[in-house]
Amino acid sequence: MSSPLLGAGADAEFVEDSADQVISTKAAAVTTSSTKAPLVWGNTLRPFSANSPWNSRPVNPVLSSLGIPKSSYFPTIAAGTYSTGVYVASATDTPMVVKGPSDTVGITNVDAGGKQASITIPRWPAGTVPASGSDGHCEIFDPISGVIHSFFKLKNDNGTWRAALYGWTKLNGTGWGSPAHYYQGARATGVVSSAGLIRTHEIDDGDTMYRHALTMSLTYNGLSKSPTYVFPATAADGSAATTNTGEIPEGALVMLPKTFDTSKLSSAKLRKVAETLKTYGAYVVDRNVGTPFVIYVEMDSGFTLYPNGWNNAVAADLDAIRAALRSVASASSWVNAYGSPVTFTTNQNLLSMRGGWRLQSGPQLGTYDTWKQAVVFPANSSRVVQINTTGVGFAKLAWAKPVAGKVYKVTANTTGGAQFRLSFTDCKDASKSVDSGILSNGGSFQFTWPASACWSTVWAYSGVNQASTVGANLVRVN
Repeated sequence: MSSPLLGAGADAEFVEDSADQVISTKAAAVTTSSTKAPLVWGNTLRPFSANSPWNSRPVNPVLSSLGIPKSSYFPTIAAGTYSTGVYVASATDTPMVVKGPSDTVGITNVDAGGKQASITIPRWPAGTVPASGSDGHCEIFDPISGVIHSFFKLKNDNGTWRAALYGWTKLNGTGWGSPAHYYQGARATGVVSSAGLIRTHEIDDGDTMYRHALTMSLTYNGLSKSPTYVFPATAADGSAATTNTGEIPEGALVMLPKTFDTSKLSSAKLRKVAETLKTYGAYVVDRNVGTPFVIYVEMDSGFTLYPNGWNNAVAADLDAIRAALRSVASASSWVNAYGSPVTFTTNQNLLSMRGGWRLQSGPQLGTYDTWKQAVVFPANSSRVVQINTTGVGFAKLAWAKPVAGKVYKVTANTTGGAQFRLSFTDCKDASKSVDSGILSNGGSFQFTWPASACWSTVWAYSGVNQASTVGANLVRVN
């Protein structure tokens, strides 16, 4: 199934590691109907860049025949136990050590390649409380570092914070993973649980819709087993290929048709959600048990469709929305949050500097820093040389597999005099093996991907007498 995000629009790229794109000053300001104040993206109130798929919308979307079947319960829009809390860090907040589920089991950091004993979050807001459901979602927005910290199964264990999984993403980034940094949050698709969340400050802002795509989970009979995910998603639930029985993969955008009459809905809150589903849609990011769809609202927001208890009319309206929702097959183009054309591309950085390093020479190994996306070396009087032959730096996403015969370009991103090198061995034709040679910061090397590449080696060379870092960017040229 091809992604509706590809091949539409113009100009701006969807690249996880890039900073927020500069928007043309000619772009019209986007305002709410109540305040007429221009909206700004990439901050704690409106996360992710204006060019993010979360903040962009399709033009003339074509809906497929893939819909959402009924299940055990009615659909819901929930701010409850399986949603997520959002807490904003300040400069006066102190660091917090978050450990794994027990003293013998570490916290999983997928981007770093496995489990680690603990993670120290630089600024931890007082009053942080995870969702009470078994997922234990919680997000910390840190505007000082520009990072969203995302946790799965977070809990306070008699004064010790513990979590099963940690991920992070840029506050002004795209809100989705890349082939290199493919797991960035606590949702099954590798996104933070606050992505697409209906936030407390948006609920009664006087606008007719939420100015971003929403976040949605489906249950087993709605989700596809093949493919389990599509662009822009970079992952899916672990058992998806064997337990899903539906047709919609995670990462898909679902929308209501333009003809859906929202005026007939009995709840004003539901009308606002439905208008959003007609304009921006909702991305499928996770799986639930037994509910056709769940759209998530910020924890403790007070949002409810049933202020006076169960309401048959509201439940019927939710089911009508379920029956009308369809996945997006294509769009004539896309526009970003400012209404300017935007294009999304799968041609993103393929290489991470994570894990599997072996010391070749020098006093000690450099370590992978997930926040810097680089190997970090302390100041040493002699150069450290280390290699990685495990291949774990290549995520091999379904939509980002290297193509033999295509030309690629690797560029070194180093500091402190450090250097980088990459080689591939063609096990059937040694003459087609490639070696970038040693590259200093900004140095690049173009090569044709070997048809029978069976072995890769990544080198990291530290600087001397100063702290240094080694990273790299690997993208397709044609």
